[in-house]
Parts: sequence; C-alpha cells; structure tokens
Amino acid sequence: MNTRGTEMAIFRPFLRLTPLAAALLLAGCTSFSPDGGLGDVAALTDARSGAPAALSPGNSEDRLAPLLAQPLDADSAVRIALMNNPGLKASLAALGASEADLVQSGRLRNPGLSFGRSHGSEGHEIDRGVSFDLAGLLTMPMRVNIERGRFEQAKLQAAGSAVQLASDTRRAYFTAVAAVQTEQFMQRALVSAEAGAELASRLRQAGNWSRLDQARQQVFYADAVSDLARARHQATAARERLTRLLGLWGRQTAFTLPDRLPDLPAKAEEPGNIEAQAMEQRLDVQMSKRDAQATASALGLSKVTRFVNVLDVGYTNKSTSTAPRENGYEVSLELPLFDWGTARHARAQAVYEQALQRTAGTAINARSEVREAYSSYRTAYDLARHYRDEVVPLRKTISHEVLLRYNGMLASVFELLSDAREQVASVNGAIETQRDFWIAQTELQSAINGSGAANKE
Repeated sequence: MNTRGTEMAIFRPFLRLTPLAAALLLAGCTSFSPDGGLGDVAALTDARSGAPAALSPGNSEDRLAPLLAQPLDADSAVRIALMNNPGLKASLAALGASEADLVQSGRLRNPGLSFGRSHGSEGHEIDRGVSFDLAGLLTMPMRVNIERGRFEQAKLQAAGSAVQLASDTRRAYFTAVAAVQTEQFMQRALVSAEAGAELASRLRQAGNWSRLDQARQQVFYADAVSDLARARHQATAARERLTRLLGLWGRQTAFTLPDRLPDLPAKAEEPGNIEAQAMEQRLDVQMSKRDAQATASALGLSKVTRFVNVLDVGYTNKSTSTAPRENGYEVSLELPLFDWGTARHARAQAVYEQALQRTAGTAINARSEVREAYSSYRTAYDLARHYRDEVVPLRKTISHEVLLRYNGMLASVFELLSDAREQVASVNGAIETQRDFWIAQTELQSAINGSGAANKE
C-alpha cells in the first residue's frame, strides 16, 4: 500500500482550503507593537504631568545620576519618579498581558485532526477528519475590535497611574521642601530663644526681672526645643515619603533639596473653561467612555452568537477495505433547544446600561472636583499672597519698631522677646500657606488632567 500517496489524498481537499483560510487569518491578524504601548502611554503622560515621561519597565539607574547630581526641583523629581518608581513599572509591565490578549484574539484556534480505524466482518474501515473553528473565524474581526478597545483602555489606565504618580510626587516634593524650610527657621528660632533664656536668667540674678518674666522666657525656650524636634521629624518623614515615590535606595537617597519653596507666581490662573478641559483631558473620563464602547461592542457580539455558540466545519474522509473511498464535509452545530441565549443577551444589556451610568457619574464627579479644586487653589493663592504682602511685612515692621524702642530704652527686654515669639508663628504660617498653594496648584492640574481626587498620604 502506498502510504505517502494515501496521506496526500486524505489532505488534498484541506490543502485547497488553506489559501482561503490563510487570507482570512491575515486580514484579522494582529501583531505585537515594538514598544508594547509605552510610546502611547508616554505621550498621554507628557501632556498631563508637566515633565517629560521617560517610561520604561526596565532598569533606569544610569539615567538617574545626572538628575540626582544637583538639587531637585519639582520637574526633576517627577521625571525620576516616572522612570524609577517600582509600582509604576509594574503597571507598565501589565500592558504586555493586555497586548497579548489583543494578539491572541486575532488568531484562530488550531485545527483539529481525527483518525479512526475499525474492523468488521466485511473488512476494516478508516475515518479521517480535519475541523476548523468557523464561528471563531467569522467573529474574529469583532473580537479583535473588542480586545483592541481593551488594550487602549489599559494604556489609559497605565497613563492614569503615571499621572497620579506625578501629582503625588509634586505634592510630596513641596511638602518636603516646606519641611526643610520650617526646620531651618526653627533652628534659628531656637538660637534666639536660647539667648533670651540666658538673658532672662542673668536679669533674674541681677534682680531686674521677676520670677514670672523669667518663667515665661524659659517656657518659650522649652517650646522652641520641642518645636524643633517635631520639625526635624516632619522633615525626615516628608523626605522619606518623597524617597519612596522616587523609588530611590542606598546612596541614591542622599539627594539634595532646595532650602526654600519657589516664589508665588505674579498672579493666579483664571478658571477659564476648566470643566470642558476636564471632560476632554481627564483620563478617568476617557476610560469610562471606552468602557462603555467596549461593552457596546460586546453586546453586538452577544447578539451575533446568541444562537450559534459552536460552529465547526471540517473535511472528512472515509474508506473501507471493500468499498471505494468516500470524501465529504462535516459541520457541527450546537442546537438552541435548552439555552436560547436570552440570559446572556439580557446580561449584556444590563452591563451596558451599567457602563453608561458609570460614565455619567464619572463626568458629574469630574466637573464637581475641578470646581472644588479651583476654589482651593484660588483660596490658597490669596492666603499665601496675604501672608507675603501683609502679615510678614507688618510683623517685620513691628519687630523693627520694638527693637528701636528697646535701643532707646522705651521698651523692655520682655517686649522684645515676646515679639520674637509672635514672629515665629507668623513666619511658620507664611511657609505653610506657600506650601499649601503649590499643593493646591498640583491638585488643580490633577483634577483637570489626571484621574480625579488625589490619594493623599
């Protein structure tokens, strides 16, 4: 028996079907992108983070050295976080799974081969078959479109994580710099308080001060010691929060921060049409829209496959030892006798309605959050400017006048030291309002460009 000739005869009809199947597969086939979607994520992040996004799931230590060699500003801190934060790298690596689902959706299930041999009184019988997933082939374009939408949504989610990280980093940066500035001021205040306490002790010994006046100055010194200890811890804690967001460790943690916060801008930003900007740029709004679109596509697929769940087509070949070879085709179809697909169709419609309502809720929340964020931003700016232009200059004027009167022996040492205590509170208030302004500006940009309310640590 010519075995090779028999095998070719078996699969010759299948070979005639191969060009058609290959053409259909190539039409719906998708392939992996060169960068795994990172380019699109970087573009989305660049437009919303305020700093170039050098995104990479791999090692970035070589690129950190130039940024860490000089005092950090807010933009360089964001750049370091975007290229080095481990949590963001994990989110970027998850893009690969979504892209793999997209590529898989453009590939047909492997064909099935069957072979059977039986013996009987009239000889032996051989059955041969080749089957294809015809339903999968017909629905492949729809499945590819659905998975492509999910991949685009995964990009938006990754970009949302990057933008949120940028906002968190800016907030942590301004908090850390303000803590450094406060610590340095409290160190100077402690020196002044210590000198006052020493002077009060000498005046008490000379009989020129009462025990009450000395106790008041000693309390000021004791409070200054406690305030400095708290300021040092807050500076350390704020720096460590920033370090975690930057993903730094070892010698990298010796980065340098500036001594003071940036100056206030000349004027506050006007609100403009910030609600419309949020609707266009917020990533959570875009993700909700894509989720609704993907659900609508899935509903369409549900309608197509409502009655036809399993549809396989294949070539069959049958031969017996006492009869000529028989060729033909076989189609298997699942009959909707018990399950007519109504439950799947109803579920798809319910899920779609849920996606629509979720999108509407996201839009309402986004508009509200951006209005609230602008109110916080404008209030913080007005307060910081008030301290800068009114409170601090007035406090300096008072201190100067008290010093003149003390030099002219028109004011007592107690008045001079009391004014020093009040000046500490005013300067700390100015630092806090300036810090709050920069944080409020960060949260306003997050409300317009990012994914909504920030996760405050």
